[in-house]
Amino acid sequence: MNKNELIEAILKNKDLNHMTKKDAANFVNTFTDTIKKAVKKGDDVSLIGFGSFTKVRRKARAGINPATGEKIKIKAKTVPKFKPGKGFKEYL
Repeated sequence: MNKNELIEAILKNKDLNHMTKKDAANFVNTFTDTIKKAVKKGDDVSLIGFGSFTKVRRKARAGINPATGEKIKIKAKTVPKFKPGKGFKEYL
């Protein structure tokens, strides 16, 4: 499912039939932007039953270029992490 398909799925919800496509798109954009900004700031975002978004720091490490077999150094970096919640895991 991509972003447009998510917007269409939201519009199909009978309780949200008052929303326009533009309203649904604004909702999805605001939702994702708010999570990204909070995680970037260092805050954890926990949605009970769905999951948690956090920011983690990966250490520098050695790697291998798969095309050449040459050893390379992979720099340390900060990345987002999602951990599914119990309700999400059980749903699957």
